[in-house]
Amino acid sequence: MKKITTWLMTLLLPLMLAGTACAQEYTDGKEYLTLKTPQPTNSGDNIEVVELFWYGCPHCYRLDPLLDDWHKTIADDVEFIRMPAVLGPNWVLYGKAFYTAELLGVTDKIHPALFSAIHKDKKKLRNADDLKALFAKQGVSAEDFDNTFNSFAVNVKMNNAKQMTKRYAITGVPTIIVNGKYSTSGSQAGSNENIIKVMDYLIDRERAPVAAAGAP
Repeated sequence: MKKITTWLMTLLLPLMLAGTACAQEYTDGKEYLTLKTPQPTNSGDNIEVVELFWYGCPHCYRLDPLLDDWHKTIADDVEFIRMPAVLGPNWVLYGKAFYTAELLGVTDKIHPALFSAIHKDKKKLRNADDLKALFAKQGVSAEDFDNTFNSFAVNVKMNNAKQMTKRYAITGVPTIIVNGKYSTSGSQAGSNENIIKVMDYLIDRERAPVAAAGAP
């Protein structure tokens, strides 16, 4: 048994050290930033990961499939939230589209369809009627779209998105906020693939105090 344990440690130690070295590569102020004012989260005891995005952003379009793959593998203590950023009046239309889809329960259809229409098919979605036509192709009636798009519930969600865009102090998209404390982006992390790695690093960073508190 002792020989087996020694063999396992010999095998695993280089991997453990490699993981530690990788984590040490990420530096506050370089690959990520600590927010000057931490923001409250809505995920209870879970670690909250928020993506601020805009459908008109090509970088968001390219990051989206990577986030989808990552989302399928996250642990039970992580909650992923998409939030449309509002950095100007022309960002409102697409933000309302996102929350309309969310309230109608068709995000899984509309979210990729919007990205694809704008960036792959090069369609100009300039107003609510253009969006209504896109929703209709995904099985949403004109009545349901109108009632939801212009609803109080969508306006409430949009006001919250505007406030959080300011509170997170972001200047561009996509930006990832981890647990209301840290932000990272493609320009900080270096690439979309590295965004995922920095996210995982920051999630582990948030787990450390919880694990330490529960240690005997």
